[in-house]
Amino acid sequence: MSWTDAQKLEKEWWASCANTFGEEVKQTVYAAKMGLKVYDDGNSPFCIDKSGLNILDIGCGPVSMLLKTKANIKVAIDPCDYPAWVKMRYTEAGILNERYKGEDIPDDLGYKFDEVWIYNVLQHVEDPKKVIDNAKRMGKLIRIFEWIDAETNEMHPHKLTWPLLDEWLGGKGKIENINELGCVGKCYYGAFDTGQSEGRSAVS
Repeated sequence: MSWTDAQKLEKEWWASCANTFGEEVKQTVYAAKMGLKVYDDGNSPFCIDKSGLNILDIGCGPVSMLLKTKANIKVAIDPCDYPAWVKMRYTEAGILNERYKGEDIPDDLGYKFDEVWIYNVLQHVEDPKKVIDNAKRMGKLIRIFEWIDAETNEMHPHKLTWPLLDEWLGGKGKIENINELGCVGKCYYGAFDTGQSEGRSAVS
């Protein structure tokens, strides 16, 4: 099956995007593994404070974690054609939402990013290494959570492994078998310095 066909199935899976609760619950797990500190602001128990920083979410889907994040600049990219109200929601939340493939992020996007977030994305893309290369080009720190050693299917054309991810990211990720809040399987996660900043550890 082609990548284009896989994207059609992905859009069908999300349907109207009206009920994304299951995926948003899983995001609480992704966030913790990625080293993001979640707090309760009195209105929601799932808030992330990145005040003053510029954040790029590659492969955001219809419910990017940026919707729960305080930041200076927030950009979310995804090639899928979601319902029009999804983009309106991003706009109202102060998030620039663009329909780019992770492989095709333009040089003139207009921002330098402190952090680039990639979570549960790379199985879906056309060229996962190129997506990571673009993330390294665009930001100082990559935070990542991905499922590994999972077999391919119509919606997931790539089988990711920890040696490949370590090679592409230039560091050592953490590997764990988890079963919590709907997240079941073997995962890879961490935070990786891209070489554009000083004083950061390779994985945190």
